[in-house]
Amino acid sequence: MATVDRWLLPDGIEEVLPPEAARIEVARRQVLDLFQSWGYEFVVTPHIEYLESLLTGAGQDLDLRTFKVIDPQSGRQMGFRADITPQVARIDAHTLRREGPNRLCYAGSVLHAQPRALSSSRSPIQLGAELYGDASPSSDVEVISLMLTMLEMADVPDVHMDLGHVGIYRGLARAAGLSGDVEQQLFDALQRKAIDEVIALTQGLPADLAEMLRALVGLCGGREVLAQAKVRLANAPTAVLTALDDLLAIAERLSLRFPELPLYFDLGELRGYHYHTGVVFAVFVPGMGQSIAQGGRYDDIGADFGRARPATGFSTDLKSLVTLGQARIELPSGGVWMPDSTDAALWQAVCQLRREGQRVVQALPGQTIEAAGEADCDRQLIQQNGQWQVLPLAS
Repeated sequence: MATVDRWLLPDGIEEVLPPEAARIEVARRQVLDLFQSWGYEFVVTPHIEYLESLLTGAGQDLDLRTFKVIDPQSGRQMGFRADITPQVARIDAHTLRREGPNRLCYAGSVLHAQPRALSSSRSPIQLGAELYGDASPSSDVEVISLMLTMLEMADVPDVHMDLGHVGIYRGLARAAGLSGDVEQQLFDALQRKAIDEVIALTQGLPADLAEMLRALVGLCGGREVLAQAKVRLANAPTAVLTALDDLLAIAERLSLRFPELPLYFDLGELRGYHYHTGVVFAVFVPGMGQSIAQGGRYDDIGADFGRARPATGFSTDLKSLVTLGQARIELPSGGVWMPDSTDAALWQAVCQLRREGQRVVQALPGQTIEAAGEADCDRQLIQQNGQWQVLPLAS
């Protein structure tokens, strides 16, 4: 193998260089400060853990995205985290075990064996917030509002949001008594808006249920979709009507808080169907084929950890957020150049400057003052009258 090949990185795995790394770190701190101001507490989860815990309640998609290894100490299979959400759910259900509502947030790198899309990174920095312990639409409104406020802070332009509710299809499928295979086939056909397949798969069902399942293909668009759904799903089971009422209530409250936000509804869009249990949402911007932030309700995920809890939350990729955002991220510039010296007074002066938040770069043996410019220093420490003074760097 040629020596140069040693520097190649796998497809979808990238390193972040200065100053972009600094911009990402500043944005991370700003977003976590925003989450904290809403009452969300920061947690740090492990990069690797036993597979059965890592994939609890997450479904096949996450299983396919997870790198798997064998732990040499226990012989058990482990996985590198591809999604932090199940880990945070474990913290809520098993580790913290609080009784009331619990707000947690996180930011950390994840690793994907398979990217979400061909152009996606396989090493995103996942950032998100989760609210546990409350099943009301108020919690969904809160996490969606926090997500949209985060995007406003980053100044991401031309944001629009998709809203749906997996409880609508799930309630109709349950009432129709669909088997696992047929339910999955119908699910796939709905995602593709394949009306002919949907009609074929619903043949033989009670007429009203067949008609309502077929109606999901066309129930997509603006706010008028919800009014149409109230009519076309009027004979649906109570659980379906409750899901529709919840979706309407969430949409109305979001419209009051974010009147300029375009909302798109698709009652046949079942993003995260095997994972989510209620409202689902995703944010898109023009020119991006996939969502830039997404989330939804995933009640009872903690059951496998010993305690079922209502839960709702969202996540985004911090690197994409910084790339798409137009907010100006101010990075520290300039600094003080200090000579290579053993003078104790110089060291005391440098320590004081650093305590004040100043950036001080020390010259190394053999470096001339020209190196100060390369180190982005605009001032220098010079000894005058026995005192070390900070003076402009001579041009």
